[in-house]
Amino acid sequence: MKVAYFPGCVAQESGKELDMATRAVAKVLDLELVEFPNFSCCGSGFIDETNEALNVAINARNLAIAEKAGIQTIMTVCSTCQGMLTHAKKVLAKDKIIKKRTDAALGKIGMKYSGTATPKHMLQLVVEDLGGAAKLKPLVKRPLKGLKVGAFYGCHLIRPHEIMEFDDPEYPHSFEDVIRALGAEPVMYRGRVMCCGFPIQFVKPLSGEKLAGRQILDAKRNGADAMATSCPLCHLSLDTYQKESGKAVGASLDMPVFHFPQLLGLAFGMDAKELGLPRHLVDTKSALEKLGAVKVPA
Repeated sequence: MKVAYFPGCVAQESGKELDMATRAVAKVLDLELVEFPNFSCCGSGFIDETNEALNVAINARNLAIAEKAGIQTIMTVCSTCQGMLTHAKKVLAKDKIIKKRTDAALGKIGMKYSGTATPKHMLQLVVEDLGGAAKLKPLVKRPLKGLKVGAFYGCHLIRPHEIMEFDDPEYPHSFEDVIRALGAEPVMYRGRVMCCGFPIQFVKPLSGEKLAGRQILDAKRNGADAMATSCPLCHLSLDTYQKESGKAVGASLDMPVFHFPQLLGLAFGMDAKELGLPRHLVDTKSALEKLGAVKVPA
């Protein structure tokens, strides 16, 4: 399956391990990643909060780039990017005024948005287009048996539901279905659908750290050996800021955090270095030891 690969910002810079893992597992899933260096940032957290029309136009341009190349699906690995791209597509389908303004803006740079391209997060693509659990099971070379994983959906992948139209906003199951297909045991906990705290980190750091700490602590108390995210921003909040989050909630967390494609890669038999695990701030050793054969190089 050919898809336009929209890595987003974090996976290309501070979270390069997420991009590494995505490229590695794409080959196993028979996904042809078509890259477009001229894709821009989705604008989340900055432009979308001050100028919705501009943010819609920016993402319409991203969608139009894929359309011009004749590609119908834009694959994201970031639920925040997924939210922005999907929001733009929905707004352009309903708001004639913004659509007219967007068309005019794109026309000035020789671009045209037609609405034929659809953004899909990698999890959504696996579940809806690639056969889900039935497709994954034959690809598993190293079953994640004995590993208890708490999926972390975060906010933008499943909400607002009227825009995202993926899974259930309060009681989702798609991530857990994949975890189970990979041989691991999914852990159910309330925090899996809550905010990771990242949007607040730069305004009220302590509040953001407390949010992240509560979700990690919730997963830990329900028996999780590790967590798995669908969003690089959640990955940063739960992994990179985990030390601060532990202090904020007064607890020792030590929770390994994997991103969705990294979890797939482990089950597909890939090594830790190929998946970028040595780049994590929280050591993944405690989780990998349960799998027996995986070692993280120093």
